[in-house]
Amino acid sequence: MSPQATPIADTAQDLELVERLLAPDGTRRSNPDLDRFVTDVDAAALRALHRDMVILRRIDAEGVALQRQGQLGLWAPCNGQEAAQIGTARGIDPVDFVFPSYRETGVIYARGAQPGDFVRVWRGEEGAPFDPMQMRVAPLQIIIGAQTLHAVGYAMGIKHEQAEEVAVTYFGDGATSQGDVNEAMVFAASYQAPVVFVCQNNHWAISEPVAVQSQYPISGRAPGFGIPSMRVDGNDVLACMAAMRWALDHARSGKGPAFIEAVTYRMGPHTTSDDPTRYRDPAELEAWKTRDPIARVEAHLRALGEIDDEQIAAAHADADRMAREMRAACLGMVTREPLAVFDGVYAEPHCGIDRERDEYAAYLATLEEV
Repeated sequence: MSPQATPIADTAQDLELVERLLAPDGTRRSNPDLDRFVTDVDAAALRALHRDMVILRRIDAEGVALQRQGQLGLWAPCNGQEAAQIGTARGIDPVDFVFPSYRETGVIYARGAQPGDFVRVWRGEEGAPFDPMQMRVAPLQIIIGAQTLHAVGYAMGIKHEQAEEVAVTYFGDGATSQGDVNEAMVFAASYQAPVVFVCQNNHWAISEPVAVQSQYPISGRAPGFGIPSMRVDGNDVLACMAAMRWALDHARSGKGPAFIEAVTYRMGPHTTSDDPTRYRDPAELEAWKTRDPIARVEAHLRALGEIDDEQIAAAHADADRMAREMRAACLGMVTREPLAVFDGVYAEPHCGIDRERDEYAAYLATLEEV
């Protein structure tokens, strides 16, 4: 768990500097830092994690399809990051509060998101994407790294009230270059706030490779703030769950914040407005396909004789059912009239709003003429 001082020269070297329980071929490895946190994870629990990841990948594919068909304005794919999201999210207690970025589809799925919750915000419909208090998840955050400050503020409130919960925040490798993330760690360490920082290092901050932003492992930054860290294989769902349980145990016991770097890979574009073929070597993508998180746990279960073709087919059937419900929810949404955006802005009449409404109405009229 101590930070590595070795520079990262290439992906192969990068992958040797992580904590791991399942090797890429599915072989179970012993790890003294992680084993004790997953003693309760039996074959049935692993099958459930496998099913979660299969469903998440299908949700993600459906989101991309809906955007390409004009039903969503944008979609932020998470293909390849299923283990990092499902593993950590399934390790979080129901009482804890999560502060995600915009890519944590798997996290909100694990916290109980309904089919329409995955698309509402990307379709631009009225209201929050889901009920934050019911799911104990803050709304998706587009501003890079801002959610880390929100999480620390919430965690400081937890400490003030002497509550048992922990705040958990997710962000990407690119966000670690933002001031917000570093300021959040300063406050978290200074006030010993019960918060867990989860960096999903997917190797690309839009078109910027992580090696440009950080020539050393990102997890090595946290100890500089006085925050213990763990660098884990983000394509190993079991290790990701164990890492989250380690971090939560640390934070909940009054020892202050903890930091997880989950080393994974973004298989698709940054968002559906991005074209990764313009900046990414196809050979890199092919190499990461051999480290697929779903295939890894499937191989492990097959070696144990704990999963068969029928069970795998059932997981995919559940995934297809979720995708159908998600599509139906999306197509069934009723978009309010454009001018309704001005309703409820002020409790009393306001001349400024009236003027803006008239100007917007005039603009909409020009579109009708076309």
